[in-house]
Amino acid sequence: MRKSLGKKPIIYPMPVLIISAYDEEGVPNAMNAAWGTICDTNKIAIVLSYDHKTVQNILSKKEFTVSIADKDNVIPADYVGIVSGNNEPDKMKKTGWSIVKSDIIDAPIIENLPLTLECRLDGYDRETEIMIGEIINISADEKILTDGKIDLSKFYPICYDPANYKYLTLGSEVGNAFSDGKKLK
Repeated sequence: MRKSLGKKPIIYPMPVLIISAYDEEGVPNAMNAAWGTICDTNKIAIVLSYDHKTVQNILSKKEFTVSIADKDNVIPADYVGIVSGNNEPDKMKKTGWSIVKSDIIDAPIIENLPLTLECRLDGYDRETEIMIGEIINISADEKILTDGKIDLSKFYPICYDPANYKYLTLGSEVGNAFSDGKKLK
C-alpha cells in the first residue's frame, strides 16, 4: 500500500553541490546547493536564488565551479550552505578549505573536494532561478581515479536527504548500466 506524502521537493539521490565563484576583487565564495543536475552532454542546471552572494559573483564574472561534496567534507559543505557570504566576510577561511584558481577559467577550485566541474555561465533565468553552466572542464584529484576514471570505491560523494535533513553517501554497486536490461530483450 502506498501513502501520500503531499507536494514536496523530494527526489533521490540529490547531490550536494558546492558552487564557487570569485567576486570583482578576486575573493572566492561558495555555497551549498542540492537542486542541480546534468541537463545536456556539456551542461549543468542548478536552481539558485538570485540574492545569494555566489550567484551575484557568477553573474558578474560569468564563470564558476561546481564541486561534489564528499564524506570528508560534510561539516564545511553544510557550513557554506547555512552561512551567507553577504553576512560573513571570513566564510571561506572558516571552512579550512584550500582554494586555488582554475588554470582554465576565472573561478576558484576547492582542492579539498576531489571532483570539480569548471563552468562558464550559459544563462540565468531570474524568474525560475535556473542557472545553466557550460562544462568547460572536469578536474579530479588523482586519489579518486582508477585507470583515468572516477572510482566510487575511492570517492564518497554525499547526497542530501530532503525528507529527513540528512547527508548520506552513495551505496554499493547493484548492476551494470546499458547491460543488465538486455536480459529482458
